[in-house]
Amino acid sequence: MPQCEMCGKEVGSLTTVRIEGAQIDVCNDCTDFGTEVTTSSTSSTSTKYSTGSSDSSSSKTSGSSSSGSRSRSRRTDMFDEMDEVAQDYDDRIRAARESAGLSQEELADQLNEKASLISKLEHGDVLPSDDVQEKLERKLDITLSASGDSEDNEWDGGGSTGNYTLGDVVKRK
Repeated sequence: MPQCEMCGKEVGSLTTVRIEGAQIDVCNDCTDFGTEVTTSSTSSTSTKYSTGSSDSSSSKTSGSSSSGSRSRSRRTDMFDEMDEVAQDYDDRIRAARESAGLSQEELADQLNEKASLISKLEHGDVLPSDDVQEKLERKLDITLSASGDSEDNEWDGGGSTGNYTLGDVVKRK
């Protein structure tokens, strides 16, 4: 018997629903947690272009295609535009704060943040949010994003000469 992917109950038939962007097969009790996905059954005489969903898909594309050339390219993801935080962000924050002669409490007051947040950031327990990262970079005159690092750019791959091995490239902590 098929099993509900949400609660684990074994039932005779499952319904496919979309819950937070994921399509899963659930029992009738769990269908209320998402929206039911309708699968259009196509016959063997149907063409490549479906007429059943053309109205909804054309309205979605016309609303989001404000730039015509962008609709043909790869769809951008929110993660493509995000800067990664450098791995040593905690050391950078601590070193810049100490060189400025500030305590954690003084820096927190100047940034209008809590001192416990500064402590957690310096210990590497939490990543800075975008606004906190911007405040820290502006106040301490540092860069916390990994794009500012030159470490990724200094290795050219060694070409095909075989000069580099994995041991030459990997940095151990």
